[in-house]
Amino acid sequence: MRDGLEVKMDVGEKTVEIESIPLREVAEALTHTRTFAGISLDALTFIDAVERVVAPEGAVLIEPNQPWTHYWVVLEGETRAEKPEPDGTWTLGGMARAGEGFGEAPFLLGRTTSMFRIVAAQDSALIRFTEQDFWALMACCPPARKVILADAAQRFQTYQVEALHREKLVSLGTLAAGLMHELHNPGSAAKRAASQLRENLLRLQQLSLRHAENPKTPAQMECIKGLLVHAMQGCSLPAMSSLEQSDAEETMCEWLTDAGVENAYIIGPALVGMGFDREQLACARSLFDPPGFSDALNWLGSLVSSVSLVCAIEESISRISELVMAVKKFAYDERSAARELDVHDSLQSTLTILGHKLRLKQIAIDKRFDASNSVIQTRGSALSQVWTNLIDNAVDASSQGGRIEIATSTEPAAGDAPGWLVVSIADRGSGIPPDVLPHIFEAFFTTKTQGSGTGLGLEIVHRIVTQKFGGTIDVESEPGNTRFTVRLPVKSPTESKP
Repeated sequence: MRDGLEVKMDVGEKTVEIESIPLREVAEALTHTRTFAGISLDALTFIDAVERVVAPEGAVLIEPNQPWTHYWVVLEGETRAEKPEPDGTWTLGGMARAGEGFGEAPFLLGRTTSMFRIVAAQDSALIRFTEQDFWALMACCPPARKVILADAAQRFQTYQVEALHREKLVSLGTLAAGLMHELHNPGSAAKRAASQLRENLLRLQQLSLRHAENPKTPAQMECIKGLLVHAMQGCSLPAMSSLEQSDAEETMCEWLTDAGVENAYIIGPALVGMGFDREQLACARSLFDPPGFSDALNWLGSLVSSVSLVCAIEESISRISELVMAVKKFAYDERSAARELDVHDSLQSTLTILGHKLRLKQIAIDKRFDASNSVIQTRGSALSQVWTNLIDNAVDASSQGGRIEIATSTEPAAGDAPGWLVVSIADRGSGIPPDVLPHIFEAFFTTKTQGSGTGLGLEIVHRIVTQKFGGTIDVESEPGNTRFTVRLPVKSPTESKP
């Protein structure tokens, strides 16, 4: 552009007029702006000419990533700064109204290109100064320098607040997506358990009426009361390994069959699951005749099955409540008290919640709980999220009638390194492709079909294990064997803090 020459630029259907003029022609108008208020023309002798810009409403003055070469002052109208977002939308970054200046921030920050799109929000008239004139103004005109620096400070503060707010929204959005991912399993488990409980209660009522037709002796009533009390305590029993549970179920079913109990192989596993053994049932066998013993055991089996379903509902609702509380604590920056947690019980609870999904695909669970110390320090439901995601993914990867191995062990402390509780979860699926393996812990990365996966599960697992517990998580995968290994310090990092 040459001095004194008017230039017209067509921006779409909008024409922007740019004219180089002597400063004296707009000196009076500039004195009514914040930057030049009370400043006489004599104080600006180092500036010979400026550029006057006339832009109609909607005209684009600067595009993102274009060179930033001017400081602007709005004489009439209004402009807005818009920041491009990755999704193609535009976010309002700020407004400059008549009498206000803008454009100092890129110069002060050493930026050479624009972060924003500058648009005329109304029919506008502006004056722009070259970068050379801007630095001369900063050096030689203290009143203007004071206003420009104040404007810059306010813009930096506003941008920082907005950036922090956006980061919080992004974190909350990620957490909300993860929350939906986590709520699905316990919510579905509670719904299924409630449906099964309705059927159980009907059968229990029928058995109770049939059982009540024959009067009971005081000794029989005392025995039944004892069995009832034990059944109500079944939710807090320690978890057994797969081998222990299988042996106990086989022994119980054979004993019930020998005693002539109807549905022995149906009620046997339910009784074992609630902590019953032959000794605790011996009183009923000795006090009832064979038909009465069969009725009593079927009544007890229906009862413990119902209690087990209630336990599953309680566990599912507790998991949902803890997840909702986790969001609340995140939003309000609260902290929950640390507590001890038996990892074996946590794994068993997760298997209970995912039980229907396991049964649907007829997947066998091989539990090898060999950790000598399975208790760690934790907060909230974070560890349950880890097991839910890993086991759920293993179920999805397994074929019909497959097998999943869940093993625990202990690695002793060595020097300054803490002792480790090691949990591994392995499936016999097709494996993870080598090109996918490096990306599995990235947020929103998923190989599942659209609508069946969020890509957040393993990212959540990695973040919880490494950041919340100070542990590690590794994965090995080949066709027929994919194993995730989680190592958690037996002594939580929070314990060493004052």
